[in-house]
Amino acid sequence: MGETSSRGLRARLLLVLVNVVSLGSLIWTLRDAKLGELKDDLATMDWKWIALAVVADIGVYFWHGLRWNVLLRPLTRVGFWRAVRAIYVGLFANEILPFRAGELLRCYLLSRWTELPFSVSLTSALIERIFDGIWLCLCLLLTLHYFSFPPKFRYLVDGGYALGITVLVGALVLGIAMFRRRRRAPEELPQKGWRKHWTVLIDDLNLIGHSRYLFVALFQSLPYLLLQTIPIWATFKGYGFDLSLADAFALMVILRLTSALPQAPGNIGLFQLFTKEVLINMFNVVGDEAGRFSIVLWGIVTLPLLVGGFVALSIEEADIIQLQRDAQEEAAGLKTSR
Repeated sequence: MGETSSRGLRARLLLVLVNVVSLGSLIWTLRDAKLGELKDDLATMDWKWIALAVVADIGVYFWHGLRWNVLLRPLTRVGFWRAVRAIYVGLFANEILPFRAGELLRCYLLSRWTELPFSVSLTSALIERIFDGIWLCLCLLLTLHYFSFPPKFRYLVDGGYALGITVLVGALVLGIAMFRRRRRAPEELPQKGWRKHWTVLIDDLNLIGHSRYLFVALFQSLPYLLLQTIPIWATFKGYGFDLSLADAFALMVILRLTSALPQAPGNIGLFQLFTKEVLINMFNVVGDEAGRFSIVLWGIVTLPLLVGGFVALSIEEADIIQLQRDAQEEAAGLKTSR
């Protein structure tokens, strides 16, 4: 009981610290943004480009649903719309709940809708993150080759190398699990306990690893990442910035890298801070305009997630807090059974 209380206290303290840092980052970013001019900015934006940004942002997560569906095809037929629905519920949770609860929620929903074990659903999300990490590291190397990073961004480069090492280790461990062992016949499976859960997980990973769909999902991860450049570039155009698609690509890479940092729900604070810093230090945008643009871009990539997540929850007729509790109980059950 004491250990549980201690963990709960540490989690609350971490949550407070993360939110304080995120709020401080937001205040620092907007301190000289002349927010009174934001109304004029919105009135003069080219909304055709903004519409393209919104459509492209929605398309990113439709592609995500396609990739997840393909990755799991050797195990179960998830269905494209069902995968998209789970993803949008998860995205909605990430925008309003702490500690990126959405990843757990989308995996829980998928396991509830299908016969897929929760542990396998969670591991499929981990495989996706490894795929994303592989391509993100390659995109970072490309960005470093074509763009000059200011010395103050050196920590981002170091973070990219750390990400590369983490991805390599994760890929190695999963590769061993997926390729080394053969899939067992049902009569060979342990009948109960943690050994049964573990064996089912390893055998399902083995089935994924020996399927061509694994490599299809790997290569689908590159356009999934690159598509995230389009909303940024279209927002540049709509806002009136004379910045290129390559500039949008560089900003996308940096925002994806920094999204791994602990931060408040919805990426509030750090998203605006890094957007402004990149625009000022790499693209020579005026500080107050960069600050206001960071708010506009955040709204364009966030509001569709909130709307889509709300619609997905309405279809499911579910309460997001109850879903979070159920998912946490399911995850706790996995830990207990091991």
